[in-house]
Amino acid sequence: MSKSISPQKLSEQEVIRRQSKDALEAAGVDPYPYSWEVSDYIETILGEFDDSVPQKTVSIAGRVMSRRIMGKASFFDLQDATGRMQVYVRRDDLPEEFYNKIFKPLIDIGDIVGIEGSVFRTKMGEITVHASKLQLLVKALRPLPIVKEQEGHLYNEVTEKEFRYRQRYVDLTVNPHVRETFVQRAKMVTSIRGFLDEKGFIEVETPILQPIYGGATARPFMTHHNALDMPLYMRIADELYLKRCIVGGFDGVYEISKDFRNEGLSRFHNPEFTMLELYVAFKDYHWMMDLVEELIESTAISLHGENSVIWGDETISFERPWPRIAFFDAIFNHTGHDLYQKDLTTIQEASRSLNVEIDSSMGVGKLLDEVFSCCVEPQLIQPTFITDYPIELSPLAKRHRNKEGLVERFEMFAGGRELCNAFSELNDPDDQRQRFEEQLRLRKDGDQEAMEMDHDYLRALEYGMPPTAGLGVGIDRLAMLMTNQSSIRDVILFPLMRSDEDQSEAGEPPI
Repeated sequence: MSKSISPQKLSEQEVIRRQSKDALEAAGVDPYPYSWEVSDYIETILGEFDDSVPQKTVSIAGRVMSRRIMGKASFFDLQDATGRMQVYVRRDDLPEEFYNKIFKPLIDIGDIVGIEGSVFRTKMGEITVHASKLQLLVKALRPLPIVKEQEGHLYNEVTEKEFRYRQRYVDLTVNPHVRETFVQRAKMVTSIRGFLDEKGFIEVETPILQPIYGGATARPFMTHHNALDMPLYMRIADELYLKRCIVGGFDGVYEISKDFRNEGLSRFHNPEFTMLELYVAFKDYHWMMDLVEELIESTAISLHGENSVIWGDETISFERPWPRIAFFDAIFNHTGHDLYQKDLTTIQEASRSLNVEIDSSMGVGKLLDEVFSCCVEPQLIQPTFITDYPIELSPLAKRHRNKEGLVERFEMFAGGRELCNAFSELNDPDDQRQRFEEQLRLRKDGDQEAMEMDHDYLRALEYGMPPTAGLGVGIDRLAMLMTNQSSIRDVILFPLMRSDEDQSEAGEPPI
């Protein structure tokens, strides 16, 4: 037993594992060698096997996932990054005493091994590697979760989401379909990036640490730069820096990046999340709606080979065109209340009648947003554009060219959730200054998510920003839809969680 580890902190299985490690070392077997030459992968072996051709010799590596130990021969299942297959081990094919003294007693489920051998099909019809060489590559000191039976159902710890999110490395090992979700997410991002690059847009990088946060209404995370002795904020959006690029002469820029908002957790919210933001000069929100339809449809096709996805019990089709419904029309259609250009008191009364929770700090914009979120958004299952938002909700969007009190903005919804947000961008510096000042008034009245004044951004606008269309796409939410996952934590590899100590006292929110 390693002297640095207290036996009192280990389970019985962990004690046995460490004893096995000590026994391996005593027998001259390195439990953590440096490398293994992998020339083949399980998915390819299984896909290319042909009974009519001579047996192929392969070199693979992976994790032992099950063992069926017999007398002079044994079988075990090996899992690599591409799949799982059976391995046949016979005593007489391995170095003297290796089978009896090393393999049988000291190699466990969860250990990582390298195998050389020939591929054949067993009498039971299973494609198998007959091992001529077996080397331990990693001795696992913790056992993988064991499948148990409770009330007639098989389960293990990794069916429990609390365990899965905290120990994602175990989740990925035991549940290969989880790995596939993240493979699909990676392919989705690659598809989006390829689509935008093909259109000629330039991918750029903007600051994560910002002296003034902006581009959205949200509470930031705050830190401090010691050398400069100044506060900094982790960005809540990329918008204002990307629009500075448009001022500087780029015709189209985008960024796929991490943003951070100091907000609560839910099935659709994680404080650290991934966004695509795109800004294109000389375009407006009508043009951007067409682009979004094309982008999302092409993404679905690249992942699934068709322009539809399964979402729970629904089939969501991205076939173009999608419905385009004005914000106040959508509220009226779902609630019977016409709230366009109504005063604060009228909207408060309507909110109460709809059982929408409100408080005294909410202005017109916040109230309308709550009514929409509660009464309309969950009903938008098929892809839908909601357009022409009240100006109070959109301090960075251009005023509507025809409708008083509105801005040229749309949000795209599918699966009952917002996926995209886009504007005809506000490029009048004086109008923008007035909007910032209104945000400061809301902040003074208690709205902690209202924006700050950004004088440098106003200065950039004063140099002149061309007419511009801007877009934000929630990559995590889009991944949820594309992979049929009901929680954002199922598409984020390592979601934010309470510490283990806090969790034991408070529990996690139900998401």
